[in-house]
Amino acid sequence: MAKLEKALISVSDKTGVAALARGLHDLGVEIYSTGGTAQAIRSEGIPVVDVASYTGSPEILDGRVKTLHPRVHGGILGKVTDSTHRGEMEQHGITPIGLVVVNLYPFETTIAKPDCSIDDAIENIDIGGVALLRSAGKNHAFVTVLVDPDDYRGVIEELRNDSGEVSAETRRRLAVKAFQHTAHYDSAITNYLDRGTPTEEKQFPTFLPVRFEKIDILRYGENMHQQGAFYREMGAAGPSIATATQHHGKAMSFNNVLDANAAMELAFEFDEPAAAIIKHVNPCGVAVNGRLVDAFVSARDTDPLSAFGGVIGLNRYVDIETAKEITSNFVEVIVAPGFRDDALAHLKQKRDLRLLDLGLENSETTGSTQGWTLGVDMKRVKGGLLIQGFDPVVDGDFVNLKVVSQRAPTDDELSALRFAWRVTKHVRSNAIVYAKANKTIGIGAGQMSRVDSVQLAAKKALRSLKGTVMASDAFFPFRDGIDEAAQAGITAVIQPGGSIRDDEVIQSVDEHEMAMVLTGIRHFRHA
Repeated sequence: MAKLEKALISVSDKTGVAALARGLHDLGVEIYSTGGTAQAIRSEGIPVVDVASYTGSPEILDGRVKTLHPRVHGGILGKVTDSTHRGEMEQHGITPIGLVVVNLYPFETTIAKPDCSIDDAIENIDIGGVALLRSAGKNHAFVTVLVDPDDYRGVIEELRNDSGEVSAETRRRLAVKAFQHTAHYDSAITNYLDRGTPTEEKQFPTFLPVRFEKIDILRYGENMHQQGAFYREMGAAGPSIATATQHHGKAMSFNNVLDANAAMELAFEFDEPAAAIIKHVNPCGVAVNGRLVDAFVSARDTDPLSAFGGVIGLNRYVDIETAKEITSNFVEVIVAPGFRDDALAHLKQKRDLRLLDLGLENSETTGSTQGWTLGVDMKRVKGGLLIQGFDPVVDGDFVNLKVVSQRAPTDDELSALRFAWRVTKHVRSNAIVYAKANKTIGIGAGQMSRVDSVQLAAKKALRSLKGTVMASDAFFPFRDGIDEAAQAGITAVIQPGGSIRDDEVIQSVDEHEMAMVLTGIRHFRHA
């Protein structure tokens, strides 16, 4: 590549542009620019040539057309080592442009505004900028393209150190980044325009552009012979494992990420201080309490054996009492809104313990989780992709609770049923949860028949089930599940209903003098 002589700069985000222009000017590079970018560079006392004066064509149509010109794109796309290209460029007065610095109109920022109109959105669809990036990216054998201000300094240093040249490896890397940028930009526009009018908005787009950014290479996938990587969904709302800060411990594994996400989602299901312990993407203990440490102890005591080596989700800042209680056990990961300084220092004494900070405000409550479930849930299958809306929080499930038994649940039973129902949503089907007051007593997950889950939950319980309640994620197809639960000491049941044998199931409840409420909503979780 020849020594850089001319650069084109046209940016919407002007972060770092003055320093970049100063560095280029000091290296003897002539700068071409447009509109506000040219003004910003001139205000720093740096000479700049207006693109309009170079092309001989003024900006027109309210700035919609300013760089779409043969003298601009010819200068970017010309192969300077090709004699035919050089001859045509000389014939048409085209100057080679070796550096293109562009970032695009803030389309996503614009459409995120509540009062954004379709006209506002349309005017923030960049045309010339995308064309410049694609031209420079295509001809990266001869042209360096910059789209990210974080790359400015590195390119200037490389130009200084290598006699005004940028390496082929750097040019290729930056070209990839430019095409990634335009692909993301186009997908945002596609999603916006394809969703339809506000009155007929589509839940699922016709074409689904996937917009994820790689944040980490994992040691391996689910198993050691599988490769793995972790990607962040661009533009996703709410705290997440992908945006959490890891304060301490070994690198996260594929399975750690899955379990940490499950722990976070379950802990944040509750308004009260809550603790959830996850093992193999299933909860092995959940509890709420006035104090976080007590919630953790109750969750752990559901199934201490399974909790060994588990992943803990908490919905409050971790205090020193909770930290000390946690470190009396072997734990893989803790995910929480944040950590008190003394708690963090104590937890860091465990060398390999991974500490994930969600970065929420330092408050006694976690705040509303509304908006966390925006977007779609994606499940990959061979040759395709399943898309669904996220399963929302279960507050609405309690609005139309229907008592179908002869005996209505007591207030204490109803409170426990509500707690168990929230937990059940996070257990793999077929799911059964036994609970008492504000803590789980036994959990049966992932069985092929519902009665098996009923029996497994009883087997996992370490204390008497007398006086506990039961939640089922879907209806009971037969009365056998109720009969088994009654024999174990269950006094009340919450389930969706909807079986063709609901009458038989209700009859069994009444025979055992139990109470039952129906939600009319199920919460299958298959994967």
